[in-house]
Amino acid sequence: MVVTQCVKQLCVQKLKILIEDNDQNLKYLGLLAMGNILKTHPKSVQPLKDLVLSCLDDKDESIRFRALDLLYGMINKKNLMEIVKKLMTHIEKAEGSQYRDELLSKIIEVCSHDNYKHITNFEWYISILVELTKMEGTRHGKLIASQMLDVAVRVRSIRQFVVTQMALLVENVNLLSGAIQRNGISEVLYAAGWIAGEFNSYLKNPKNTLMAMLRDRVVELPSVIQAVYIQNALKLYSRLVLDMREEEPADTEGIKDLTRTVLDRLPQFTNSPDMEVQERACVATQILKYIEKYVDKDEEIVGDFSALFGEDLNPVAPRAQRKVPVPEGLDLDEWINDPPSSSDEEDVPGATNKFVDEKLLKDTHGAGTFTEKPRELSAEEVSKAREEREKYVSSNMYYLKSNTSSKSSSPKHKPGSRPSEGDLPPVVKADIDLQLEIPGFSIESSEKKSKKKKKGKRAMSEDSEDDGGRPVVDIVAEELPEGAVLSDVDERDSNDPHRLLDIDLETISKPRSPEKKVEPVVK
Repeated sequence: MVVTQCVKQLCVQKLKILIEDNDQNLKYLGLLAMGNILKTHPKSVQPLKDLVLSCLDDKDESIRFRALDLLYGMINKKNLMEIVKKLMTHIEKAEGSQYRDELLSKIIEVCSHDNYKHITNFEWYISILVELTKMEGTRHGKLIASQMLDVAVRVRSIRQFVVTQMALLVENVNLLSGAIQRNGISEVLYAAGWIAGEFNSYLKNPKNTLMAMLRDRVVELPSVIQAVYIQNALKLYSRLVLDMREEEPADTEGIKDLTRTVLDRLPQFTNSPDMEVQERACVATQILKYIEKYVDKDEEIVGDFSALFGEDLNPVAPRAQRKVPVPEGLDLDEWINDPPSSSDEEDVPGATNKFVDEKLLKDTHGAGTFTEKPRELSAEEVSKAREEREKYVSSNMYYLKSNTSSKSSSPKHKPGSRPSEGDLPPVVKADIDLQLEIPGFSIESSEKKSKKKKKGKRAMSEDSEDDGGRPVVDIVAEELPEGAVLSDVDERDSNDPHRLLDIDLETISKPRSPEKKVEPVVK
């Protein structure tokens, strides 16, 4: 164990020398080899965090990409904010959209890793996502939007902050410009509009957000965002009219004015060339006209309309449908109706297949039926084909040939043949009294420390060491159906052909450990 630690320290020190070298090739090879060590011994590489961060300023783009891959394994709860802050500064001064996109995706990847394992302050993470929306020329608008939606739905304690930030994005006129739309960053408005409408109870001024969703320039946005705006504008409208009705006395005139204002702004969406936007706008128009008619008659309709959006949506687990238990008395293998008869149309005289072109069938197969079987080869033809195959294999240099010379009685070893055990020299175990000398590392001190450690401390994870007493953030678990069995294993039928696709590539790629392990003696 001690010698293994010495070897790790020695490898890391030698690779550090390569990374600090001015030769770009050596630096790249050092970063590449450091990535292999990071997979198995991440704690040994973490002290080189500053050195890897300095590689992000390198002129060579391949070195910068390799340094980004290393940062992914160096992050923990203590240094997450520091590393992300440095990556944000690199985004501002980075040249080239490809490198900026890689930096952006890497920031989101390290923050959302393992169910937001390293994040203790989600308000900080939302602020980072909002800052990333100011980056022009990116193609990761959908990625930012998905993170905003996931955090807003699952982390309830910060919904007030999230909704406030999303309302500012909806009211931001800069995100409506044509250049930014073409760059794709306007896709974050999809998440901003949905969050502001779904959790509208946290809005301080929902009317401003409603008017921002129905402004004239919204029709310049992609049709998907327009459809979301129309749907969530109805949610905001229901919140406003419900507040007006609960006033003492009820503000009936305010409800009428607001309904008329929204109706005046919907025709721009009803004339949209997109069918989804057009349908939602027409449905919203008819609903508002229906409400306006009942309000004029002083009849109650606002409460019933607000009940459509009264319940919050919960996150659903990806495997929820698969884990739904089968109700009692339901046999999925039983026929609902009578099974079809065994007689087919082909057995009926004169019946033809209307969906097959007979002319094309004859041109392709040379006959008008599918029932013709291929001709069986005779024994002579099979042996002839086998001989031709053997000749082809023997003349092809890419096939491995069997060596028949080893069967001869010649005791001498011929080139290309496998030597016998008698021809090989005897294996002698070398007893060399040699110790690895690494500056700053003592074997004796490490032996004393290893004896004092308990087995429980060895199994302690890195995250528990880096908690630092910070509060644990409550993340909403994904919803499962009633009666579902909670298990991490994806249960599938043994006869399911898609089960063969569940291959763990990491397990396959790991090399097999040797059967006998001989540890050197350290004196």
